[in-house]
Amino acid sequence: FTFEMHHRFSETVKWPVKGSLQYYTQLANHDKLLHGRRLLTFSDGNSTFRISSLGFLHYTTVTLGTPGLKFLVALDTGSDLFWVPCECGRCASDFELSIYSLNGSSTSKKVTCSDSLCRNNCLSSNHCPYSVSYVSSETSTSGILVDDILHLRTEDNFVQARVIFGCGQEQTGSFLDVAAPNGLFGLGLEKVSVPSILSQEGFMADSFSMCFGSDGAGRISFGDKGSFDQEETPFNINPTYNISVDQIRVGTTVDSGFTALFDTGTSFTYLADLSYTKLSESFHSQVRDKQDPRIPFEYCYDMSPDANTSLIPSLSLTMSGGGQLAVNDPIIVISTQNQLMYCLAIVKSDALNIIGQNFMTGYRFVFDREKIILGWKKFDCYDIEKIDHFPSQPVNTPPAVAVVPGNDNAER
Repeated sequence: FTFEMHHRFSETVKWPVKGSLQYYTQLANHDKLLHGRRLLTFSDGNSTFRISSLGFLHYTTVTLGTPGLKFLVALDTGSDLFWVPCECGRCASDFELSIYSLNGSSTSKKVTCSDSLCRNNCLSSNHCPYSVSYVSSETSTSGILVDDILHLRTEDNFVQARVIFGCGQEQTGSFLDVAAPNGLFGLGLEKVSVPSILSQEGFMADSFSMCFGSDGAGRISFGDKGSFDQEETPFNINPTYNISVDQIRVGTTVDSGFTALFDTGTSFTYLADLSYTKLSESFHSQVRDKQDPRIPFEYCYDMSPDANTSLIPSLSLTMSGGGQLAVNDPIIVISTQNQLMYCLAIVKSDALNIIGQNFMTGYRFVFDREKIILGWKKFDCYDIEKIDHFPSQPVNTPPAVAVVPGNDNAER
């Protein structure tokens, strides 16, 4: 599979009239780079895109059921379950987006309690219930598990793959407004995730990559195992994509590292003390511009015409195993009515360390679930010819709310 990602402000995106699913779907139809490749994509194309009005998360359009119904889903490596709003008791109501119906799809089947992916107790029926709570305050989804067709395609043919997903009848918290109002596509390690199901069924190698371009455009490629010259670090023994950072370099100073969740479903980076204090104070000590703190970022600085923005200290991480990750985009520029400023885009966390998308800009990251490693390499996301070719035959192998400047809600 491969899907293109676009930032809201990228050159590639052409904005039609806002409001409906078609408004978002039209943004996704820009990929012209797949000709001649034996790849499998979503039936609506390989494009994904970043929408800042929906929590700064990356989205793609997927088609489910028979006849196919389109959903605009957020992409999230920090969770496992793929779910969409379905026969809603409580779902987002301010968006003209799709609602899945069990009776509306002729290929829909309810997952039973005896299914190996049913992990919850069935209390009053044989239908498998699910309930998932997210780190973001009071954010959850619940309903029943469903088996139906996910529509995919190669260059020449359409493919129908049966997957298990959540019929989300009740959403709470952030899912009712700015995070995943039309569903969430979990990319985690558990057996219920779509990558796990597709690799188990032999559609692809058990690996995928995500590329984040400096202009906001990018690509997610299923089956991609990376390249021989990429940097690598092992995942820790954990049901999430958790890695170890041995060392942090900020400008001329070096501090000890931390362990963190590597999460594409989080826009900015979160660090708990003492890591947050050491990194941010090292950064602040080397900046020469006037400080002007802004919610949610503590270390913000004036960008007046005489500001010393050329003196912003560099930031890099040394991972377990020795791999080096130079952070290309550690700051965010914020424009107010009367002022322009830049902020260190790291937020103080109560407990969790999360490396978010702002630390991933300019790289292709490979989530190799077979070798249990994270790989990365500087990459031009438009140049798919540099991506290793996928196998020509199937391979049989065993939310989150992003911080919006000016909003003090915690990211999941």
